[in-house]
Amino acid sequence: MANFGWNLTQLEKENKFAFVDASPIRSIPGEVKIGKMTIGKREFSMLSLIEGIKAAVKATNAQRVVVDPIASLVFQYPDIVQRRNALLDMIEALVETGATCILNSELRAAGMEREIQIEEFITHGVILMQTLQVGRTLVRVIQVEKMREAPVDMQPHPYKISETGIEVFAKESVF
Repeated sequence: MANFGWNLTQLEKENKFAFVDASPIRSIPGEVKIGKMTIGKREFSMLSLIEGIKAAVKATNAQRVVVDPIASLVFQYPDIVQRRNALLDMIEALVETGATCILNSELRAAGMEREIQIEEFITHGVILMQTLQVGRTLVRVIQVEKMREAPVDMQPHPYKISETGIEVFAKESVF
């Protein structure tokens, strides 16, 4: 982030930025009692994380929330139904904040013929950023695959990351 001139430490002091670290949730005991309810480590982990995010959003009056990466969270749940429910809980809680929310996920297979991931079905939008081989050249491309309630240009376009941010060359085509 320093490459973009962001001093995160200063922004945190000014209550303009908050970092919620999900890694400590791994040290919670196997089961925890909350009132009359006993919940296991995984459920409590997600609950703790959601509450931590909500508190940070409220404290900073956040307009944007980024969860990066969600893979470490969703792979706590080997069962596909539990994974989907955990993702739905996370997305529902993020939507309730009123902030613009971005969930970053790694592609499990690169290229144009990839497998659609579960999080893509339940989110409002999907933007792919990947490096493709075009002829003999590797090109960074960005593609809006889905954006509910908005028309999208689904063609992949080249982009670059510089000191000023991400620059998309929307008039250029990759193929």
